[in-house]
Amino acid sequence: MQSILLIEDDAKLAGLLAAYLVRNGFQVQIVTDFRHVLDEFVQIGPDLVLMDVNLPQFDGYYWCRQIRSHSICPILFISARDSGMDQVMALEHGADDYITKPFQYEVVLAKVRSHLRRAYGMYAAVQPEMKVKNGSLLLYPERYVLEYGGRSVELTQKESVLVEALMAKTGRVVSRERLLELMWEDQHFIDDNTLNVYITRVRRKLKDLGAEEILETVRGAGYRLLDLESASQGDRQ
Repeated sequence: MQSILLIEDDAKLAGLLAAYLVRNGFQVQIVTDFRHVLDEFVQIGPDLVLMDVNLPQFDGYYWCRQIRSHSICPILFISARDSGMDQVMALEHGADDYITKPFQYEVVLAKVRSHLRRAYGMYAAVQPEMKVKNGSLLLYPERYVLEYGGRSVELTQKESVLVEALMAKTGRVVSRERLLELMWEDQHFIDDNTLNVYITRVRRKLKDLGAEEILETVRGAGYRLLDLESASQGDRQ
């Protein structure tokens, strides 16, 4: 049974949502001490986090950053703030999705199941580890790890989907529309800046690996990852 940590200061809403998730087969722990959210997260080790933005002491963005320093588990925001900038901020701070209030419980359940399925998968433990390769750039999509030049960085789930989509079409342009389609099931609710946020985050991590130049923006078309295999063969000739 997979576990969810629910960080919501509206006790009534938290109770109703937790009861609904429990009825649908999840273990749910509700945070009540908003001074020690990270401590509870570390102690419980949940598979997924549902978190409000407006919280006592520190806001959800702060706690999202703290959790990200310990884990790459899916983090879904649930918030009454419905502006595009709030969604962008949530993603910038490491969240994987953003659900606006008021919401239908069925939508929350569907998103929870979707993110858990993508993050862990039913057969992840018995399948050989997947590896996507572009020259010496290696992506391990099941662990959300990107390696290059002897260094490695951790990715969020959606960052991993983005990098994998670009690597699958190495040397070719991948349109913004296609990337949005792969990263989100329902594009209708995704702000146009959201993809920009993820591209910026991926560039930052490529820079940490010393490979920021391999991701190119093709104006009016989309994005392209350079073919490192062809480049290295050219160098040897």
